[in-house]
Amino acid sequence: MDANMVIKKPPSSSSSHDEIMKLKVKAAMRLVLMAVFLGSLFMWIMMPTNTYKQDWLPTIRSKTNSTYFGTEGATLLIYTFPVLFIAAVGCVFLHFGTKLNNISKMQSNGKNHKFATWKQPALVKGPLGIVSGIELGFFIMFIALLVWSFATYLCNKFAKITPSSAAKNGEEVWQSKLDTAGLILGLVGNICLAFLFFPVTRGSSVLPIFGLTSEGSIKYHIWIGHIVMTFFTAHGICYLLYWALTNNISQMLHWEKTGVSNVAGELALLAGLAMWFTTFPRIRRKFFELFFYTHYLYILFMIFFILHVGFTFCTMMLPSFYLFVVDRYLRFLQSRQNVRLISARVLPGQTLELNFAKSLGLRYNPLSVVFINVPGISKLQWHPFTVTSNSNLEGDKLSVVVKGDGSWTKKLYQMLSSPSPIQRLEVSVEGPYGPASTDIFRFDTLVMVSGGSGITPFISIIRELMFMSNTPMNCKTPKVILISAFKNSSDLTMLDLILPISATPASDISKLQLQIEAFITREEEPKTDNSMPGLRAIWFKPHATDAHLSAILGPNSWLWLGMIIASSFVIFLLLTGIITRYYIYPIDHNTNNIFSTSWRAAINMLVLCFCIAMIASVAVFWNKRQNASEAKQVQNMKQGAMGSPSSYHDMELESLPRQSLAQAINVHFGGRPDLKRMLLGCKGSSIKVLASGPKRLRHEVAAICSSGSADNLHFESISFTW
Repeated sequence: MDANMVIKKPPSSSSSHDEIMKLKVKAAMRLVLMAVFLGSLFMWIMMPTNTYKQDWLPTIRSKTNSTYFGTEGATLLIYTFPVLFIAAVGCVFLHFGTKLNNISKMQSNGKNHKFATWKQPALVKGPLGIVSGIELGFFIMFIALLVWSFATYLCNKFAKITPSSAAKNGEEVWQSKLDTAGLILGLVGNICLAFLFFPVTRGSSVLPIFGLTSEGSIKYHIWIGHIVMTFFTAHGICYLLYWALTNNISQMLHWEKTGVSNVAGELALLAGLAMWFTTFPRIRRKFFELFFYTHYLYILFMIFFILHVGFTFCTMMLPSFYLFVVDRYLRFLQSRQNVRLISARVLPGQTLELNFAKSLGLRYNPLSVVFINVPGISKLQWHPFTVTSNSNLEGDKLSVVVKGDGSWTKKLYQMLSSPSPIQRLEVSVEGPYGPASTDIFRFDTLVMVSGGSGITPFISIIRELMFMSNTPMNCKTPKVILISAFKNSSDLTMLDLILPISATPASDISKLQLQIEAFITREEEPKTDNSMPGLRAIWFKPHATDAHLSAILGPNSWLWLGMIIASSFVIFLLLTGIITRYYIYPIDHNTNNIFSTSWRAAINMLVLCFCIAMIASVAVFWNKRQNASEAKQVQNMKQGAMGSPSSYHDMELESLPRQSLAQAINVHFGGRPDLKRMLLGCKGSSIKVLASGPKRLRHEVAAICSSGSADNLHFESISFTW
């Protein structure tokens, strides 16, 4: 038996009691987090009202205003602290959830599907893509919040504009209203900015609480980004018109010592417009590298935005960006080290499987994603790929499949498929990132529909089910139907990747109810010649500087992340309080001098980055020492366990798993699958339908599942495209 295979025993009565207690604690934490979230959301709703501005805010400021934080203390308390509290406590919540994940696999009754109707696609075609009922509901509520805020601000502020008040400023009423309208557009845009960075925080502890992943939430970032730039562009245009019509265009060159800086705002807007222009689908697809590199302008955008409005006002938008900076720095630290690439499997059709060495403590769920950088191709470009391996089935390896669709992937394929392949490839990896848990065990039948390389997310699911079906956990695995469409018969070799490169007792696929329907769309009949190339294995030489891929914060990564968020924020508060009290406060209360708003914002940004870098570096260094000792133990325990070309050959040609896989495959030539007939013909009380691949295919499957012809189909779209 493989030393890496984990056999999990049924829980005893004492362990069951502990698990019940953990479930109760988790439920209590969920209630607390939900209460804090709703309270924070309520403050955003009340912010535009006169009640908030005239009654609530002055009262809060009177109790929080001090020589240490000033007016900044109120906004930190109202807007920053609740979200960071959710993020920190959410880490503990997810830590319990990770420990209890196997219990949910045991309780796979196929009956418990809360909010199943709301999770069905409500919109299939249109600018928003495939949108479920829950997503549509939250999107409508978010738009309602923006409309409510804009209308309330407009009503309250326009009511104060009168001919006499405008005359005092030497303006007409319409000019004052144009000035106010520009301000209101900026205020509403700030609400969007407060949510912009949550979806792109890959190691977020906030998204999993709501059952979301970063890759699955990219569309929310796109939606919010378009809305943000619409409001900020309108905000800038209004002020340009206002200055031009009031013969005050010189305001464009003003960088005030206190208050709002116009120049910083203009620079932020220019950086935002450059990013926005390259995000439109036609430009992004045709000039991806332009889109990729231009998006780094977010750094300048945020710096100049903070200098534009000041750090005190920015604390309302700080939480999502704070969590993003924590995540980005952890990713930076993880990417500094080369990961050992053990082997590669070269397939026809410009497809590769890369196998990395990983630590035994690195665990991840199916549908996880890693980001890969190959300095030999590009030192800056990072590309996401679905993890096809399973951390239970393959304890010491992590695998991804790379399809040569773009220039970067084609160059990688050429490097590894040449007659004299390279002996070593420098590779850096970020991740893996994935769902905190999966619900595939709660269904009677699992139908997976893929097109081309869209099959790669399903390989990890099949391997997970393969492992569960071969362990004594008394866990009933669902019946699996894989419907795959390929252009050419040479692409059928991708089905061979379902089996791991090294055969183990747990990789016996015969115990899994697996049915594979493969469709070759561009060939009418099978080829009779044997000229089609098969799989070819490449083995790389190890290098002393290469490390095993491991979680950047170790096995208890959620607890470490919670510690980093909480500790760095507390130290940030202490340092900014000290600086304000003993450096800024004396200058502000000197009648001859006032401390610059921009300099104060710059100091706060530097302190924030310093606190995050210091605490995160300590946490990573501590876990790096633990990972290094574990890697040495594994190397001493297993010499040469990574496999060899001969072991690969034996697994491919002689193993029973390969024979069982071949028996499960039915190949159809000359057409696309009749998805409507196949999906509606599936029997079972609860059927999970997963679609991955081209947009057209995913939309077709979504339309079938939401048509109302069958109420037992539960649809989920898997898309990792930007």
